[in-house]
Amino acid sequence: MAQEYSRTQRVGDYLKRELALLIQQELRDPRVGMVNINEVEVSRDLAHAKVFVTFVGDRSDEINAQALKVLNAAQGFLRSRIASNNHMRTTPRLSFVLDVSVQRGARLSALIDQALAADSELHSAPKD
Repeated sequence: MAQEYSRTQRVGDYLKRELALLIQQELRDPRVGMVNINEVEVSRDLAHAKVFVTFVGDRSDEINAQALKVLNAAQGFLRSRIASNNHMRTTPRLSFVLDVSVQRGARLSALIDQALAADSELHSAPKD
């Protein structure tokens, strides 16, 4: 049996694809750089969409915050471009949010690797 997707999930997937293309091809601000769109959460009434993004590369928190401000400032432009490409009655308002789960996952993975290395050193040490 095929899995059914709700309208909010379909709209979220559509917004994810379209925003990725628009940011890559039409947003010409060098402060943004390379962006990964991890997830788009659309409200039940399709009026608002929260876009979770991460920035590629080794960037400081200040540069990420500035790039996030640029994306939020460009949300009107992006929304209008999306509205011109689709046939929905309303296009959700976009708000961009920095997704820190990727960095948190990498940090936790590094901590686990350190703990495993320390544990293997402890158990492999010769006993007197």
